[in-house]
Amino acid sequence: MASRCGGLGRAGRPEGRVQGARSLPRVGPRPAGAAASWLMEVGVLWLLGQNCCAAGAVWTAYVNISFRVGSLLLSELGEAGVFGRSSALKRVAGVLAPPEGRAQSACQANTSFGGPPAGPWLALIARGGCTFTQKIRVAVGRGASGVIIYNFPGTGSQVFPMSHQAFEGVVVLMIGNLKGVEMLHLIQRGVRVTVLVDVGRRHIIWMNHYFVSFAIVTTATLAYFIFYHIWRLWVARIESRRRQRLTTHLKQAFAQLQLRVLKEGDAELGASGDSCVVCFELYKPDDTVRVLTCKHFFHKDCIDPWILAHGTCPMCKCDILKALGVQVDVEDGAESLQVLMSSELSAALSPGAEGAAADLPAPGGSDKGAPPQNDSQPRSGAEGAGPSPGQHDP
Repeated sequence: MASRCGGLGRAGRPEGRVQGARSLPRVGPRPAGAAASWLMEVGVLWLLGQNCCAAGAVWTAYVNISFRVGSLLLSELGEAGVFGRSSALKRVAGVLAPPEGRAQSACQANTSFGGPPAGPWLALIARGGCTFTQKIRVAVGRGASGVIIYNFPGTGSQVFPMSHQAFEGVVVLMIGNLKGVEMLHLIQRGVRVTVLVDVGRRHIIWMNHYFVSFAIVTTATLAYFIFYHIWRLWVARIESRRRQRLTTHLKQAFAQLQLRVLKEGDAELGASGDSCVVCFELYKPDDTVRVLTCKHFFHKDCIDPWILAHGTCPMCKCDILKALGVQVDVEDGAESLQVLMSSELSAALSPGAEGAAADLPAPGGSDKGAPPQNDSQPRSGAEGAGPSPGQHDP
């Protein structure tokens, strides 16, 4: 049988082995440490979200305003305010009393309130000038049962839960600027204004910065895992199809290679007989050898893994897989081919499975092979970058 890969040279043996071609990138689960870190992060953010939701609870206040104009008693009821974060949540009623003078901020310790009655009264104070705690302290020091603080000018009816120091039994709430200025003008005209404050509804402020951070991190993490698993399934499906096609091609290719069983009296078993340069053992009777397209032959169990790993004859560097019509990408690598050989091809390529090829006539001619070339030089086709044990013809 004529060689398909050109002439042959002298025999030679490899000096050593190096690693095969690149292996496929591995797709595997995330390390346990990374998963534990992610779970801890989610747990911490969940606790922060719970705490922030509890702290973000806001209690509204029903404010009933009553005043007399002539013989008419007018009353107005509405959910017009919100309690401070440290306010007592209870019903309180009394006459409104603003600070005396032009300054309505009640920031000075000597601030006096306009004629508070002997009974319960509530201080009506403008926001600004000092902290909420300072305003409340001044009003409570003057005997107020509650403190109503109205917002800055230009804010309309906007309110928010104030942060302040807790004062036992003291009701603190904020109302809008429009309502506060309206009541202040009534008092300045000499109208007696009475206010009844009652506890309203509880609201949860979900959209705070803790919750937003928690939602963003959770959404991003879930999206990452979803796309990650979709990508894994997609890669695994493509890899499975590619391996199936490659396995089919390799089975067909190896079926084209001849097998020969050595017998007593063959020239290869004589005193001058050669050894298999893959395993460095002498040929013995009943050894099964595989004859390559270049007419070199080796132990079947030695040369099959070699071809799957490197794709070439260890002797003359003939590209066996390419000569058989099998195109193997560089990404396939030695590892993937060896896996295919060990799992699926081991049974299909056994001597029994290859039938009548077990006792073919010896190929004619015997040439001495050339020593293997430097394996560090790149080779075309599916040829790997590993060492190449040499073998010459019988």
